[in-house]
Amino acid sequence: MAGLHKSDFPNPVINWIDTRLPVFTLMQKEYGTFPTPKNFNYFWNFGALAVVALMIMIVTGIFLAMNYTPNVTMAFDSVERIMRDVNYGWLIRYVHMNGASMFFIVVYIHIFRGLYYGSYKAPRELLWMIGVVLLLLMMATAFMGYVLPWGQMSYWGATVITNLFSAVPAVGPGIVTWLWGGFSVDNPTLNRFFSLHYLLPFVIVGVLFLHVAALHITGSNNPLGIEVKSPQDTLPFHPYYTVKDSVGVCVFLLIWAALVFFYPNYLGHVDNYTPANPLATPADVVPEWYFLPFYAILRSVPNKLGGVSMMFGSILVLFVLPWLDTSPVRSCRFRPIYRQLIWVLVVDVLLLGTVGAHPPEGIWVVIGRVCTSYYFLHFLVVLPFLGKLERPLPLPESISRPVIPRGGGPLPGAAPAKPMGKP
Repeated sequence: MAGLHKSDFPNPVINWIDTRLPVFTLMQKEYGTFPTPKNFNYFWNFGALAVVALMIMIVTGIFLAMNYTPNVTMAFDSVERIMRDVNYGWLIRYVHMNGASMFFIVVYIHIFRGLYYGSYKAPRELLWMIGVVLLLLMMATAFMGYVLPWGQMSYWGATVITNLFSAVPAVGPGIVTWLWGGFSVDNPTLNRFFSLHYLLPFVIVGVLFLHVAALHITGSNNPLGIEVKSPQDTLPFHPYYTVKDSVGVCVFLLIWAALVFFYPNYLGHVDNYTPANPLATPADVVPEWYFLPFYAILRSVPNKLGGVSMMFGSILVLFVLPWLDTSPVRSCRFRPIYRQLIWVLVVDVLLLGTVGAHPPEGIWVVIGRVCTSYYFLHFLVVLPFLGKLERPLPLPESISRPVIPRGGGPLPGAAPAKPMGKP
């Protein structure tokens, strides 16, 4: 019939739909027969885990929104009602609350994998930059969600973080007033944060589609950091990686369930179980753990504007990372010096997180400033110069060539190499 897409699916219902709207053909092409490098390790599971976490967070968030009241006089009590009176409300809230931490864990590991294996290098620069946009959207969504329970830490966290924008010359105070919807953190602020917290996850889904589209155009990187050269270097995504991702999802959900059922409040702050009180400031305002490294960078600079600039700069520097790294080799497997320095960066970020959890006094101030300095030195100084000075190891000829210390062995099916010294 003219105008219909040709579909080969044997199921008549699927075939009828696909001839008129070829969504099943598209899924088969992009997630069934899509050629994928055959040497993925389990680090490549974390992208799929992030998608699973996002879907669970959206579903649980919708159910929580049905019972939440975005009003400063009723928000805290509505959360308590969800926990005590709504059927399985405690479970939905604990899954959502701990899901934020699980989401950030898998995303941070996903970012580390990109750094370690050079997934930000050409031709995947735009893929990487869209990923950084996703990180910023995640952080904004998580911050606004943390305000919604309207406990002590929620209220004072909102007050401290929104006040940071007052450091912007000329327009700063106006931005803060606009964010608050008035002259202090109050009911308009809570309503705005609730609206944006509900909206932004769907924006994340939209940007995620762009991220996946860019991935499928340029193709995936792999642990060797070399491009696919022949069909023998690839496998169809299904069933090989759908099964492998399923194993990772099962382990991920088990860890998430253990956190929900055995340690549901472990990652929360005790002050947030006290209703917000504008007249009683907590001894120390501490953000959620996944913001602590950036909070430490903020506090490491005595000047307010400088601290805010450094905090946002610590994320924005990732946008230009593809051009800061001048090495022609992607994967750390073949970069002996950088392979050590990437772990120095990991320790540096962990130390920043520890500093952010402590009051800005004594030795913690010194450690915070040293770690902040190294963080920026790593991206702005070490990467550009190391790429020109480091001598990488020889790269294998293809993904199919086994990787040995000298850069490769015989291809599968090739005649064995003759021992040295024999004709």
